[in-house]
Amino acid sequence: MSAAAQDIRLHWFLPTQGDGRRLVEGPRPAGRAGGPRAATLGYLTQVALAAEELGFEGALTPTGLWCEDAWVSTAMLSQRTERLKFMIAFRPGLVSPTLAAQMAATFQRQSGGRLLLNVVTGGDAEEQRALGDRLDKDARYERTAEFLAIVRELWRGEQVDLDGARLSVSGAQLEALPAPAPPIYFGGSSPAALDVAARHVDVYLSWGEPPALLREKLAAVQALADRQGRRLRLGIRLHVVCRDSAAEAWREAERLLDGIPAETIAQIQARLRRSESEGQRRMLSLHNGTASELEVAPNLWAGVGLARGGAGTALVGSHEEVAERIAEYAALGIGEFVLSGYPHLEEAYWFGEGVLPLLRRRGLVGEPGTSSAERDGAVPPGEGLPHVPFAVRGASSARDTDLEAVAGGADGRR
Repeated sequence: MSAAAQDIRLHWFLPTQGDGRRLVEGPRPAGRAGGPRAATLGYLTQVALAAEELGFEGALTPTGLWCEDAWVSTAMLSQRTERLKFMIAFRPGLVSPTLAAQMAATFQRQSGGRLLLNVVTGGDAEEQRALGDRLDKDARYERTAEFLAIVRELWRGEQVDLDGARLSVSGAQLEALPAPAPPIYFGGSSPAALDVAARHVDVYLSWGEPPALLREKLAAVQALADRQGRRLRLGIRLHVVCRDSAAEAWREAERLLDGIPAETIAQIQARLRRSESEGQRRMLSLHNGTASELEVAPNLWAGVGLARGGAGTALVGSHEEVAERIAEYAALGIGEFVLSGYPHLEEAYWFGEGVLPLLRRRGLVGEPGTSSAERDGAVPPGEGLPHVPFAVRGASSARDTDLEAVAGGADGRR
């Protein structure tokens, strides 16, 4: 298989908040199929097994008070699957970095190396306060930087002593290391987020924006990484609605919004406008709260963002059109696609049976079950990262220490 065939890694989504045939469930006429699907272990297992069978590499599990806990859910699902990896959205700072490093190492061992860690700093101050976190946005990113630096050192087997601006650990060390260290995924669009990504993560994720807008942001984060002597993998988070014809796909996309009252959309938009997330602001700017012009680029539909926060765009079209749009994003340097659709079980099959064969024919993805170790020779997670010294206990602030180089969400909001 050619090197080009190893470039794209496809991931699906586990709807631990529940699932359904519409973006917002409401009353439906008698005799019409639909209704909410609870996020039971049985249903999530169906989605996970479908993703595994179809050839997705991993599945993102969100974080938030609106969904089931990602660690507990995926720990159970890992015992019902064989190859599928689990991209666990995780908020740094709500548990200690030492405990988080241990949790990740345990999951990696018990799952057979199937953990992908998606770090979500959090862009919603109201939700962060509900979780007991009162730091402002800049301070949260500063904490994320310290958190990731500590976790990286622990995964290398180092003893860590740090009295930083936001976090403090003394004599921290893991008894058993993860093998391999799980790759760290991370998203955010603010300058602070881009700087954290450039210094500390393996894969930078963006919500789905038109290629012209996305190109500038990806260039900015990679330029920052270049200054650190690092190369990032780039990823994108998108919904998909693909059918045998474009007309069918667009009818399905429009149906996702059917029956949602205008006042409900207005309430959702008002709530989203209070978010501190720069990524959320960029999503809102694509439609400005109205349904008049929702195709914001060829086959890129912003309708999801009218009714839901987080990733607000979907690729909509025939299987050939969606494959073409994915190829265009890949040409921007994007190598990881985190996809979803409503409902997630059926849409996994529409994409897996319709689009995936076309991507394989183009040489963009491998066959189901291809090991990521057999892929494009990427540097293993954690290698190529600067070693951050930690003999800094007693320092008055991060600026007075070797952490001066450390600056300072998927779904799992950021």
